[in-house]
Amino acid sequence: MTLRHARALPLATLTAIVIAIMLLLSVGMAYIGVTWYSAHLEENNNRSLPPEAADAYRLVNEGRVPDETALRMLVEHLDALVATTDFKVQLATLVIGLLSALLCAIIGVYLARRIARPLEDLTDAADILRSGDFSVRVAASPGTTREVSSLVETFNALATSLEKMEERLRFNNMAVAHELRTPLTVLQGGMQGILDGVFPMDRKMLADLLLQVEGLGRIVEDLRTLSLAIGQKLVLHREDLDLAEVVEAVLSAARPMLDTSGLKLQTSLQPARISADPTRIRQAVLALLENAGRYAASGGCLRCETGQLPDGSAIIRVLDRGPGFPEDMGAVAVNPFWRGDASRSRASGGTGLGLSIVQAIAVAHGGHLNLSNRPDGGAMVEIHLYAEGEVS
Repeated sequence: MTLRHARALPLATLTAIVIAIMLLLSVGMAYIGVTWYSAHLEENNNRSLPPEAADAYRLVNEGRVPDETALRMLVEHLDALVATTDFKVQLATLVIGLLSALLCAIIGVYLARRIARPLEDLTDAADILRSGDFSVRVAASPGTTREVSSLVETFNALATSLEKMEERLRFNNMAVAHELRTPLTVLQGGMQGILDGVFPMDRKMLADLLLQVEGLGRIVEDLRTLSLAIGQKLVLHREDLDLAEVVEAVLSAARPMLDTSGLKLQTSLQPARISADPTRIRQAVLALLENAGRYAASGGCLRCETGQLPDGSAIIRVLDRGPGFPEDMGAVAVNPFWRGDASRSRASGGTGLGLSIVQAIAVAHGGHLNLSNRPDGGAMVEIHLYAEGEVS
């Protein structure tokens, strides 16, 4: 809960306070009005009394007893004024009560509109948001209720998320079209050339076309993995495993690939038990090794580490001596198909989705992916994994 939320009153409390103030104000105004009018009537009645009766009335108010004649005259005149005075007091009570209630109702409507004004702004903003403009935001009014402040913050967070999702969707659509255009163009040109007799239909030509098909297959499979992550169906089967054993098995299988890239492998695989999906863990580690083989081969060294953290989580760390990550590291895992420079192209065999998939696997395990540059050169990628039910 933010400090502003702590200071703001709940809507129920504020409503009760406003109702209580309006009731007290209405009763107070009615009391003051009736009291004033009663005093005004008493003064008029005193002026209408004969002098003897007026003197007797003054003596009675002072606690003294007037003479019998003056007292009898006072009683006779008061009996004549009682009925008229009571009617006037009752009528004044009714009129003043209605006026005070009307005035309190006007004040109450004003205060209610002040309280509900942010909700009206939220309604207008929601209409704009529904029309597709995700840049709309609502400013929180000072002195508003806790619930309305929370609703405004939630709405603004939702609008921000939708705006980012729209930007990512637009970028992804463009990126997918860009990634698919080249292999499809190569396939179409090659097959058309074969049909026209320009290219011979030999094994080399078919192998080249098959390579493009395999590239399309990798893109489709990576996109499927990301779609599973969006639908929270990426990790369906967890089992208790030791990350050191899983990573060691992947390293053994990928050693020929690393040897081809000229990377010398170093390991520090400490036991790290965690409940995780072994298939997805292997997929994440292999994606990191493939990235290192493509982009960090110039460093000539690759180090893999595993370990258990004090909070019970586990970590997989991959370090290289390559060129490292660029300044905009935030875009590396967030934007699918990201490539840091022109040299990181599809010609090197990647789809550009590797780190996005690794991040999706880490998040599916309740963890996260850390990307950083080493002080003495190279990149470091850390996968933090949490047991089922834990929060990173």
